[in-house]
Amino acid sequence: MKSFKMVSLAVAMTAIPTLTTTTAFAAEKQVYISIDRDALNFSEKTFGNRVEEISTQDGISIIKIDEEAIPWLSMLMHKNFNRCGGFMQHDDEADAMELLASQSGAQLFAKNNTFADYSLTQEAIVKPLINEVKAENILATITKLSSFKNRYYKGEFGKASAAFIKETWTALVKNRTDATVEYFPHSAWDQPSIILTLKGKSDETIVLGGHQDSINGSFGGAAATAPGADDNASGISTITEVIRILADSSYQPEKTIKFMAYAAEEVGLLGSKEIAKSFKTKGVNVIGVMQLDMTNFQGTKDLDIVMMRDYTNEQQNAFVGTIIDKYVPGIKWGYDKCGYGCSDHASWNAQGYPASMPFEARMNDMNHNIHTARDTLSVSGGNASHAAKFAKMAVAFVVELDR
Repeated sequence: MKSFKMVSLAVAMTAIPTLTTTTAFAAEKQVYISIDRDALNFSEKTFGNRVEEISTQDGISIIKIDEEAIPWLSMLMHKNFNRCGGFMQHDDEADAMELLASQSGAQLFAKNNTFADYSLTQEAIVKPLINEVKAENILATITKLSSFKNRYYKGEFGKASAAFIKETWTALVKNRTDATVEYFPHSAWDQPSIILTLKGKSDETIVLGGHQDSINGSFGGAAATAPGADDNASGISTITEVIRILADSSYQPEKTIKFMAYAAEEVGLLGSKEIAKSFKTKGVNVIGVMQLDMTNFQGTKDLDIVMMRDYTNEQQNAFVGTIIDKYVPGIKWGYDKCGYGCSDHASWNAQGYPASMPFEARMNDMNHNIHTARDTLSVSGGNASHAAKFAKMAVAFVVELDR
């Protein structure tokens, strides 16, 4: 989850002038980002002439800003708008303008259209599988992933933690001839994304993913302490448990199922953006995407799972709601708005694919220890009981969408 909470606004604002002087920025790389129109005035006021508005359409603005200002902008967006990041970074101006063009095209299509049969017909298969969800397995994986000093996308720990995920997933499917686990390399940074594929009879594709990287809002980069137990070791560990259950049951998919651990989410959804664009270019028929980003902190007392409305598919969101009602009894769920570009579901949505993002709490109640050294298991009570609810939901989502 893209969010910064650890540095006070007063401290940040005293530091920003040193970043935004003409001499400091003159030789720096300029990057393009898309941001909500309501945050544009704030960005212009904060960074002055270091921000250039390129275009605005349907409430989204494309701006050009110095690359070194990105972490500060992310932190201040969280502080002032309660948003996780609040923007998406783009390769160049053409890539950014493509997003604007998609506002009335791909994204609208992804938001309102039906991509699959959303009836529930697989109770006989789903119920035995979700009974196999073990919170202690999720806990063990969170413990291991959060033991890395960080999982920063441009550092040695980011590479090492990616290797651990790949090795873990490979071991889970070692006895399956229909499974492959591969790196999806990224040329601009060290940490690869990871994709596990269960090949089905059909090329219709279901994606269950979450980001693997972690970051510390103090901007220490590869040297900072960022355990990221909730953000997002919890999501990757939940996905890992879903893989284990399907692998151990010898589940044979009808459609192709892909499990993904995205690199570089915290700095603008970069890993998932490359993957989603490559799938679109290749014409991959993705009929459903679920993003698991932060699953283990129950911050909202009256809700267990919160479906994000923005940059998601309304029909698929309702489908996930029916899954929760049927297969995870006693779980209360509702809706909230995340804020633009808050996680990797936005990358898939931008390419016209149907995406959903079930979240651990309402945005105002989210875990505010993320992006600090305090994002540890202790904040979630030292257990993975909340994440287990998401694992059950995700198992049912995959199986029901598969038939």
